[in-house]
Amino acid sequence: MSENTNNTPISTNELTARLQKAENIRARDGVVWKDKFDRTHRIADARELADDTPVKLAGRVTALRWLGKLMFGRIYDIDGEIQFSMSREELGEENYKFMKANVDLGDFIGITGKLYHTTAGELTVQVSGYEILSKALRPLPEKYHGLTDMETRYRQRYLDIIANEDTRNTMKMRFRMMRLIRDYLNDNGFTEVETPIMQVVASGAAARPFITHHNALDADFYLRIAPELFLKQTIAAGFDRVFEMGKNFRNEGMDAMHLQEFTMLEWYAAYWDYTRNIEFSWNMVQKIVMDLRGSLQIEYQGTKLDFSKYDKIDYTARMNELLGVDILEFSDTDALKAQLVNAGMFPADELEPLKSVPAIVDYVFKRKIRDQIIQPTVVYNYPAYLIPLARRNDADNRRIDIFQLIICGAELIKAYSELVDPIVQRAAFEEQAANKAAGDDEAFDLDEDFLRAMEHGMPPISGLGLGIDRFFAIIADQPTLRDVILFPIMK
Repeated sequence: MSENTNNTPISTNELTARLQKAENIRARDGVVWKDKFDRTHRIADARELADDTPVKLAGRVTALRWLGKLMFGRIYDIDGEIQFSMSREELGEENYKFMKANVDLGDFIGITGKLYHTTAGELTVQVSGYEILSKALRPLPEKYHGLTDMETRYRQRYLDIIANEDTRNTMKMRFRMMRLIRDYLNDNGFTEVETPIMQVVASGAAARPFITHHNALDADFYLRIAPELFLKQTIAAGFDRVFEMGKNFRNEGMDAMHLQEFTMLEWYAAYWDYTRNIEFSWNMVQKIVMDLRGSLQIEYQGTKLDFSKYDKIDYTARMNELLGVDILEFSDTDALKAQLVNAGMFPADELEPLKSVPAIVDYVFKRKIRDQIIQPTVVYNYPAYLIPLARRNDADNRRIDIFQLIICGAELIKAYSELVDPIVQRAAFEEQAANKAAGDDEAFDLDEDFLRAMEHGMPPISGLGLGIDRFFAIIADQPTLRDVILFPIMK
């Protein structure tokens, strides 16, 4: 016995038999794994055609049933399956026997014939000719319809997609959502751009980076934690509205709503402030939910969500109420920890790893407020020390013009009026550097290239980041990010 990658034993006899069938195909056709097949329709398109329409279809064989001189089978592609029938009389004795002797479940075949409906009413292709396109040396898992082993489903997503219609529909819906987002932004004057994955400075978000080594340059680089600083430089170059939808990497913990590699949408618009971004992004969220689910009232893991409106929370006011102090006035890390411990909110050892006031305040918010937010909620009015890249409020520079959209305890959107003052930006970076020196490994690095671009001048800007995986998990009613990612990272 040998083992396949999903731990299902493959008998030596079975593998030998499939290899022999491959040789039989080679002896007859000259080639086992063909280079092409000129199909006339995809399976979904063929289903819209009238009876007696000639077709040439191709797909993976998922069922075979031999009834003497007649057989029925099914072929599959990503849009579904279709039944086909073959008769010994129409194919001829030799071709009929060759098909029966050498085609297995999992093989790819091309069929030529015409459509008809059986007496049971099922659309079927009456096959007049076939071609074996590709021999599968490994079988589909036993009872592959309804494959339930989660390890196999995540590691061998292709089997999961073949076996489970729900997975297939989820992935197709995800790609449709990404297309809808691009269409929305393109229709509103945005240009899609690309920025580097490998970056000299880890900046743009509070996160622990991955480090890689560039051999040709003999230098260490960071996998990007955010594209923000480069996207802002495209605004400085004169692009009014830009966006990028791509992978970010953050070397942090894994749970149902966090993965180290994830898909992020970021956009930046010149001459907007954050209030314009609230309006624009909420319209997009509503459009995506309606287009994909057909209603603004949906259910996520048993919880009814209403996207027809959103609640609002003043971050600073709610945190002041929770702590009984003004969080804008805190600058001493030890004093803030003592305040929390004395109030009985957290034990000292839980706060010990947090090395800066921003880290502590963010931790308290996530544990005591964010986790309790269920319905779509816009949270705004944050302390300036939390987001070094956000614009300070004109009336009170201790605050920043920012909002987050939070649903079911998960941050889906973070957006703000961007800081374009190079003097304030440098001071904010230097404060982050001090936090990093004090042990906060999620603090920003100072980026001189970005500061130089800012010193050349930037217009007013508002930017936004949206976590594609989280947003889609809620839309698709899936419990974890792994359920909405085509190939999730596995240990």
